[in-house]
Amino acid sequence: MLRYAAIDVGSNAVRLLIADITHNENGFGFKKNTLVRVPLRLGDDAFLDHKISARKIEDLIKTMQAFKNLMDVYQVTKYLACATSSMREAQNGLEIIQMIKEKANVDLEIIEGQREANIIYANHIEDDLDIKKNYLYIDVGGGSTELSVFVNKIPVASKSFDIGTIRILDNQDKEETWEEMRLWVKDQTRYHKNLAGIGTGGNINKLYKMANEKEGTPLTFLKLKSLYNQLNSHSLKERIQIFNLNPDRADVIIPASEIFITLMKWTGIKQIHVPRVGMADGIINLLIEENLNK
Repeated sequence: MLRYAAIDVGSNAVRLLIADITHNENGFGFKKNTLVRVPLRLGDDAFLDHKISARKIEDLIKTMQAFKNLMDVYQVTKYLACATSSMREAQNGLEIIQMIKEKANVDLEIIEGQREANIIYANHIEDDLDIKKNYLYIDVGGGSTELSVFVNKIPVASKSFDIGTIRILDNQDKEETWEEMRLWVKDQTRYHKNLAGIGTGGNINKLYKMANEKEGTPLTFLKLKSLYNQLNSHSLKERIQIFNLNPDRADVIIPASEIFITLMKWTGIKQIHVPRVGMADGIINLLIEENLNK
């Protein structure tokens, strides 16, 4: 049995996905075996102090050691570990990478926004898209939002913006970045009629689940807006209790909703497809492409 693993060091949480590789007449795919999520919130340090604190470094190293042990026990044959926005921004990012290599024997790579977008594409959700429609692909993370425009199932433009849920909570999102994103979106989508959205990331997955839609049905703008209003009318404590949200989800779900709603307003998108995949799934797919589908 071939087993691959993905480590995603995000601004809100750090994830390990262990996947069993499957094979059929259409090629290779995977089945999720184990998923571990640790809410480290590296973004709080990175966006406010521009470096990761000693306590969080220690927690990150312990997490990586645990992930390495799990990968060994599960007999993982290949893995890829990627760090995104918060580690890009931390001045001591490279130093931390070195420490993780020495103490946990994990090779962690700090990836740029474009590579992050490419990894998310590796999920190949365009295979299920309607050729008659054009799509704005929106991936919202803790530190950045990756946007891509798909025309006839082909990505024609993509860009990463320093706007994310943790960044907004810490008041580290800049007005000029929002404006830059607005102008880019307007410019890239102005000639594309029939625009629909695709949303990825932990928050939109959670919102989709809360909407109780039938699997495969898109989430409408109105439904998303009403969920947001509902969530926003409660305090953090109430959101945890009433909606049964994890504490580290109950706060970020508000700015995440705001990012999606804003982008849908700017583009007139009425519905958003939520394939419920993310960075970790993309890493596994990338490993399959690089090692098996050649």
